[in-house]
Amino acid sequence: MSARRIDVLIFPDFQLLDAAGPIAAFEIAARMAQGAYDLRVVSTRPGWVVSSSGAALQAAALDGGAIDTLLVSGGDGTRPERLDPSVSAAVAAAAPRARRIVSVCSGAFILAQAGLLEGRRATTHWSRTADFRRRFPGTRLEPDRIYVRDDPIWTSAGITAGIDLSLALIAEDLGEAIARATAQQLVAPRQRAGGQSQFSGLVEMGGASGRFAELLNWAGQRLDARLSVEDLAEACAMSPRNFARAFVREVGMTPAKAVEHLRVEAARRRLEAGASVEEAARAAGFGDVERLRRAMLRTYGRTPQAIKRNARTAP
Repeated sequence: MSARRIDVLIFPDFQLLDAAGPIAAFEIAARMAQGAYDLRVVSTRPGWVVSSSGAALQAAALDGGAIDTLLVSGGDGTRPERLDPSVSAAVAAAAPRARRIVSVCSGAFILAQAGLLEGRRATTHWSRTADFRRRFPGTRLEPDRIYVRDDPIWTSAGITAGIDLSLALIAEDLGEAIARATAQQLVAPRQRAGGQSQFSGLVEMGGASGRFAELLNWAGQRLDARLSVEDLAEACAMSPRNFARAFVREVGMTPAKAVEHLRVEAARRRLEAGASVEEAARAAGFGDVERLRRAMLRTYGRTPQAIKRNARTAP
């Protein structure tokens, strides 16, 4: 079997770990499955390309050859005022030559700018979801996911989520055993205990400004209560309408969705600690097991029983 060509696209002000994390994962996998990948760092302007940290990587030219996987890094260089138009144009031209296209973090902005995410499901770093939705309303953004697959395009959330996504790609290409061995070499989980959600970071920050952090902490301690929009607005001393608008603007999702995630995370923690599915559903305020099951499938893509089994077998 010939090596799969992986082109990692970088540009001025790219995020170093967005590129280095996946490169390390594919490099380790290629050592375990000899010759599985042909890794190349590429750019529209070959030579030394400086990241947002000041460290630089040397890149070859993004040429016209066939590509197995085109992986687009993220970083400050994806911001509208810094984005080089030649980057999104090059991605649009290269896409038909690639079996699959991948973005890490805000690299999703480049894919969207290239017209590749219209009508598709995608994710990006939680802090940039509001801006993404304003600029690309035709994309079905899922801001709580670590990564989203909408063949042939895979998008991932912030920075280290690029490693999660790379491990998933390796599992698809080379099998679960190689993916697990690669994760062990990286000293990284093959699958995060929290499933495929980046919502924990959202809850901790309370949105881009941290404005709703105290509210989310308050709600997290009252999951047995109803926690309607009216209840949350009253806790913030705001009208329900103004509260709902401000919350979506800051956090990137509705208050009802945020409460569901708080409940799901609480239930997950209890399942991983050994509670039964019934106990977890009751303690997290779901009321019944079926509501918990549907919510976990929406959030993690896995049932409560699967999450409980994974916690028992995780290394």
